[in-house]
Formats: sequence, structure tokens, C-alpha cells
Amino acid sequence: MNVLRVSKLTIALFVLPCLLLYFCLVFVPVLISMYSGLLDWNGIGESAFVGLQNFKTLFFHDPVFWPAVRRTLMFAVFSMAEIPVALFIAVLLNRFIKKPNFLVSSYFLPVILSVVVIGQLWKTIYNPASMGGMINQVLEALHLQSWTHSWLTEPGIAMYSLYFVALWQYLGYHTLIQFTGIQNIPADIYEAAKIDGAEGLKADWHITFPMNIPIFKISIVLAFIGSLQAFDMVMVMTGGGPAHATDVISTHMYNMSFLSMKYGYGSSIAAFLVAVCLIATVVINYVFNRLERKYS
Repeated sequence: MNVLRVSKLTIALFVLPCLLLYFCLVFVPVLISMYSGLLDWNGIGESAFVGLQNFKTLFFHDPVFWPAVRRTLMFAVFSMAEIPVALFIAVLLNRFIKKPNFLVSSYFLPVILSVVVIGQLWKTIYNPASMGGMINQVLEALHLQSWTHSWLTEPGIAMYSLYFVALWQYLGYHTLIQFTGIQNIPADIYEAAKIDGAEGLKADWHITFPMNIPIFKISIVLAFIGSLQAFDMVMVMTGGGPAHATDVISTHMYNMSFLSMKYGYGSSIAAFLVAVCLIATVVINYVFNRLERKYS
């Protein structure tokens, strides 16, 4: 068989344009944002170099920042906890449904819809009963008036209402990813395991999950990083209110940068968010690489 031999220099020349484009579109803006975090700047006029003062204010004197970080991390935890559920649904679809593509596509439908459409839909569902809110109307019909709430205006439950919407929207997305991974596992392995007495949940534990770890890792990374960057759903449904009760890192960054005209301070929040994303990605890759070595 003829093997195409290409020099490393040729490969580098072909890869270089993409690397330059990626560097200009990703790394350069990140570096500029990090530098802007060292400035006292409104984004328009002259700037003054203040060093780490923005970060000092952010970590020690900003009453909104750390609660926003906690909500963002909770968002990430809930999103990652959804992945095993998506894997379980994918296993059921693969095992018990002869033609599961229609169901998988149906579960994926909310991901296709605009976040604005999703947000407005769920704002209507969460409305008080007097304004046509479906949840409260159902609870009143079941004589459970004590369970009714102003779901998006009560500080204690508003953020959990947003968590639920995000989980509902992306369940089909992760189900599709896990379903695709499961279908790529050779059927011969399951048949051989069945001969040895391993089937059902036992086969899933010893075959499906170990062989699907790389796909599982993809979902975990996407869920975690996507949750850290959560912005549009929060802005559409609550705008960070009431009284900052649903502010996350990205909405706080937006408010500081463009509403309060503290662009330098907002850039310091962006730098913190980039650092958390990088650390989380490294940790997740380390954990799953160890799992892959364990089950390989």
C-alpha cells in the first residue's frame, strides 16, 4: 500500500493559517481583555493603569460578585448532574426502541429554538395564575394554593426556576451526544457479554459506560463551560433580578461593562471567568484521562 509521505514543514505551512486565525480571534481578545482588567476605563475615554486594584475590589469589596460565582457554579453542578440522566435515557432508547431517531430528534428540538423564544415561553408558564401561568393554574386546580409562587420574582426560588429551564432545554442535546456514542459501540461486544451472563444494567456498567467515557467527557466539558458562560437565558427571563438574586458571572460582567460603564472592571470579571474555564477544563480532562486509563 502506498503511503503518502509529507514533510513536517509542509504540514506546518498548511496548519499555520488556521492557527493564526484562531490566535487572532481567540487569544488576542483574551489578552486584550486581561490587560483591560488592569485599567480604570469606561470603554470610551482615556484610561488609567491601576494594576490589580480592579481584582482587589472584585474579590473583597463587591457584594454581588461572590454570590454570582456561587450561582454560576451551582448552574454548572446541575448541568453536569444532568449528563448521567441523558446517558440513561440514551441507553433506554438504544435498547427498547426499534427506531429511536424520531424520539431523539424530538428531545433535541428545544436546543434548536431561540433562547428568546424559550425564555418568553417559560416566563409565561411561570406567570401568576391570574396572568395565565400554567404551573400556578395547575396547582390551584389541585387545591395546592400553598405551593404556588411568583417563580421569577421571589429571590429564594428564582434561580432554581432558571436552572430547571436550562436543564429542560439541554437534556435532548446531551441525550443525542450520548446516544451517538452508544450506537458506535460494536454490538458484538454485547453479544459476547451476554454469552458470559452479562446483560442489562450489568452490561451497561461494564461495557457501555467504560466505552462511552470519551463521549461522556465531551458532554461534561460542554455542560460545565456552557454553564459558566450562561448569559442569554438569565437576561431574557429575569435580567439578573430581583435585586441581583439571579445574577451570574456573565450578567454581572455585562452590567459592569456596559450599564455602569466600568469597562476595566468588567474586563477583570471576564479575566476571572476565562481563568475558571481553563482550570475547569484541565481538571475535567485530568479526571477523565485517569478513568480512560483505568478502563482501557
